[in-house]
Amino acid sequence: MPSKLDYQWHLRELMAKRGMYSTTALQPLLAERGINLSTSQVYRLVTEKPERLSMKVLMALLDILGCPMDELIEPVTAAAARPRKAAGGELPSDPGVGTFRPKRARISGADS
Repeated sequence: MPSKLDYQWHLRELMAKRGMYSTTALQPLLAERGINLSTSQVYRLVTEKPERLSMKVLMALLDILGCPMDELIEPVTAAAARPRKAAGGELPSDPGVGTFRPKRARISGADS
């Protein structure tokens, strides 16, 4: 089974390395590059890992921070979910769908 990919978002750390300790310091720098985000959007961008990000915002961040993309976004392999132990303390075996098959519907009533 192929491993699942994930990423780590390093915006906060890169900002701190450049002396920007407040999320509001980023807002005017983005505005200079034509990116107008609200205070709450900038806060979420800095403090949370974004699920969606426009290319314009990404390019503006790379320009502001003066760094390559792999410093801002680090690809990592996601940890595989470990199976939970059954009540007896053993790992459950994976039966697949086994005997869990849908039953055929019966149509009753007069024929039309």
